[in-house]
Amino acid sequence: MPGRLITHLRHVDLAVPDYGRQREFYSGVWGLTEVAGDTGISFLAAEGSPEQYVVRLRKADEKRLDLVSFGAASPADVDALAARLGAAGVTIVAEPGKLATPGGGYGFRFFDLDGRTVEVSADVAVREHRRLVEREAVPVRLSHVVLNAPDLDATRAWYETHLDFALSDTLTSPHMGKVMHFMRCNPQHHSMAIAKGPYTSLHHVSFEMRGLDEYMFGTGRLLRAGVRMIWGPGRHKAGDNTFSYFLDPHGNTVEYTTELETLDEDSWHPHLYDFSDPDVTDQWGTANPMNELIAKESFNDPDRGVFVAPPV
Repeated sequence: MPGRLITHLRHVDLAVPDYGRQREFYSGVWGLTEVAGDTGISFLAAEGSPEQYVVRLRKADEKRLDLVSFGAASPADVDALAARLGAAGVTIVAEPGKLATPGGGYGFRFFDLDGRTVEVSADVAVREHRRLVEREAVPVRLSHVVLNAPDLDATRAWYETHLDFALSDTLTSPHMGKVMHFMRCNPQHHSMAIAKGPYTSLHHVSFEMRGLDEYMFGTGRLLRAGVRMIWGPGRHKAGDNTFSYFLDPHGNTVEYTTELETLDEDSWHPHLYDFSDPDVTDQWGTANPMNELIAKESFNDPDRGVFVAPPV
């Protein structure tokens, strides 16, 4: 899309009280690689991704989503976006400048409509990464993040207006109306989705696997390790991607996925999919049925970081 200043999703940063368990989970059975860290902070990369890290963990008194980070093509685009947001009255929590995180770069931070901290950066050094081999069942890269919002349409409009995200598809329910908007910042079907929730919180973080075989091997590894799978394995209609949803040690939902649809943005028209149709939730029919318990897990805990910028 001409004029779009956001290019892709970079990383999702989480804060947790039981930092040791969380770090062990992500760098162990989940399959990320710790590339940097300090006391109470850990940067975790995906083996196939040029991003310096895809998850940052921080030890904190309260569980929260620290921030969601997106990429921009150049420092000039970072400055242009910061100026645009500032002029629109968006709260800037860190002015554009050099970043002290792995890979450096140039970026800034701001609050979105719901009070989440969002970072946009450019000129981050590319991490040396590699092509994963057959049956190597660890994440290739970060796929997407899904955020719970009390006012689904207002949050969608905010991201469309301020960050040039486009709507790919919407899930609806006969009882609840609209339940999820899939949003894109590049031809990938969604880099972010907004889910209808009772409060602002993290819905899930998704990681792309090499292919179907690796996705299933990874799913099986987590099941054998006793990690609780709340939904899957299956294949969604919107985005056409596979899904296996698990809970991390702090109750955040994390997903293994693969084969997320790539769109022709010029010709794409959003669909309205009925979430009560079993074929919409899972085309394969292999996953356990979506129910209220699964939905409740996805609501997560209310985010303690709303309108409070993370300390680092």
